[in-house]
Amino acid sequence: MSSESSDLTGGCLCGAIRYSAGAETLGNSACHCGQCRSWSGHVWASVMVPKEALSLTGAPKWFRSSDHAERGFCPSCGTSLFWREDGARHVSIGMGTVDEPTGLQLERHIYVDFKGDYYDIADGLPQEDSA
Repeated sequence: MSSESSDLTGGCLCGAIRYSAGAETLGNSACHCGQCRSWSGHVWASVMVPKEALSLTGAPKWFRSSDHAERGFCPSCGTSLFWREDGARHVSIGMGTVDEPTGLQLERHIYVDFKGDYYDIADGLPQEDSA
């Protein structure tokens, strides 16, 4: 993973939640697991930032999606915004919610052994299975 200097800003569809994260990014990935596909409607593309760098305006609602992680979304419009693992020092932000120009590029695909049967991954980026 490469670290890029960032001053990310973004938010939800209705504008009730805005965020900024002035920090080095810790990696950009597209997750193909079943939970992320259900959560996002397709593939969860995200940029990871240090948790302490994330500043919020508004209050996301958090949904415990597994025994070790939760997902944050806007309680007004439902926009999928964040994924965070218990005890982790980082948070993943949905790349589709970042204000443009993002300056970001996907770096890899993860959990490709769970990808949907309705699409192919053909962009040449590294692909990682869950194991």
